[in-house]
Amino acid sequence: MKKLLPIFLIIVIAGSAMSLPEKDMWALFGKTRFVEKLNREFGMYFLYPKFPDELKALDGKEVSVTGFYIPLEMNTSNIAVISKFPNAECFFCGGAGPESVVVGYLKKRPSKRIKTDEIVTIKGKLKLNDSDLEELNFIIQDAELTY
Repeated sequence: MKKLLPIFLIIVIAGSAMSLPEKDMWALFGKTRFVEKLNREFGMYFLYPKFPDELKALDGKEVSVTGFYIPLEMNTSNIAVISKFPNAECFFCGGAGPESVVVGYLKKRPSKRIKTDEIVTIKGKLKLNDSDLEELNFIIQDAELTY
């Protein structure tokens, strides 16, 4: 038994070292470039994203993003907004850019009330949005929220 323990430990350590690290989605979102273009429908200039190829490769695939929970008026809905930064510094309230927020459309409502700036993880299928001005650029569909 004592001879098997070192072999078992080596296998466990080697196996964990070989597992792929989780992608840093905020870093990938941060590689998105935004181009200001005139939207003729609204008669205004808006920022439109140019997604990098490595992010486009994840479109439609399951991803996981951890960040600060940003409350919405419809707090009891199936929508969760996660920010790279706390509420005071986020895209909506602070000076951060659109690459720092993601919206998740949850499979089910949160089981508890989530506090502003509570750190949560959202997991689901990534959808990149480069044209719908009423949506965020980074969307997680069929999402699950963990606290």
